[in-house]
Amino acid sequence: MMSSTPLSVWIGFIIFVLFLLGLDLGVFNKKDHEVGFKESILWSLFWILLSLVFGAGIFYFKGHQDFVLFMTGYIVEKSLSVDNLFVFLLIFKYFKTPGKYQHKVLFYGILGALIMRAIFIYAGIQLITKFTWVIYLFGAFLVYSGVKMLFTHEEDESLEGNKTIIWLQKFIPSTKNFHGHDFFAREGGKLVATPLFITLVFVEISDVIFAVDSIPAIIGITKDSFLVFTSNVFAILGLRSLYFALKGMADIFHYLKYGLSAILVFIGVKMLASHIYHIPVWLTITFISLCIALSILMSLLHRKD
Repeated sequence: MMSSTPLSVWIGFIIFVLFLLGLDLGVFNKKDHEVGFKESILWSLFWILLSLVFGAGIFYFKGHQDFVLFMTGYIVEKSLSVDNLFVFLLIFKYFKTPGKYQHKVLFYGILGALIMRAIFIYAGIQLITKFTWVIYLFGAFLVYSGVKMLFTHEEDESLEGNKTIIWLQKFIPSTKNFHGHDFFAREGGKLVATPLFITLVFVEISDVIFAVDSIPAIIGITKDSFLVFTSNVFAILGLRSLYFALKGMADIFHYLKYGLSAILVFIGVKMLASHIYHIPVWLTITFISLCIALSILMSLLHRKD
C-alpha cells in the first residue's frame, strides 16, 4: 500500500531532515573532534526525543493505528541498527581510523544510507503491491537471515583478507596515509583516495547489506511508505551518536543477536502467514519489546569475562 500522505508533507519532511543534517555538520560538528560518551548520550537522547515528538504528530494527524505502526517500525529499525554499530566498530578498527574523523565518515555514510533506504523502500513496496507472492520471498529471506544470525560466530567477523577491500584498494588509486579529514589527496602529483574514503565506501556497503534485512522486516509491519521511510530515517539519524555511546561497551550486549534473530524470524513468519492469519500489531510490538528487553537483561546478568 502506497502512502496517502500528501506530497507537500513528504517534501517538508525531507527538507526538515536535510536541515538537521546541515545543522549537525555545519554548526555542532564543524571542527574535527572525538565524540565523547557524555556528548553522544545527549545527542542520542535528542534523536530519541525528536522521534517521539514526530510520533506524537503522527498520532494527532493520522491516528492511533499509524502511531503504533510508526513506533513499532522505529523500534525494529533501531534494534537492527545496533548490530550495524558493531560492524562500524570493526571497520574503524581495521582501517585504524582516528576517532576525531569517525563522525565525518558516519555523517556521509548515513547521508548515503538515507538515499539508498528510500530506493529500497520504494522498490520493495512496489514489488509487493504488484506481485503479492514477493511477500513470501521476503518472509522466507527474513527467516533465513534470523537463523543465520543465530549461528554466526564472533570469530567469523573479521575483515582480514576481505575480497571487497582487496578489490577497492586494487582498482581505486589509494594511499595508506591519512590526510586529515580529506577523502582524497595528491601524492606525487596523482589524485588518490585516502583510507578515510575507503572506510566510507565500506560503511556504505555494510548499510546496503543490513538494509536487505531491515527493509523487508519493516515492510512486514506496515506497507505505508511514509511510515516505513520516516521510521527508518529517525532510526538512522540517531545511529552516529548511538555508535559513540556504545563503542566502548561492545562486549556488554553479546546476547542481543539472539533477540534480533528471534525478531527477524517472527516477522518472516508473520509475512509467510499473512494471507492465512493476520498477527495483531499489539502482539508484534509486545514480542519485539520482550525480545529486546530479555536479550539486554541476559547480557547484563551474564557478562563476558
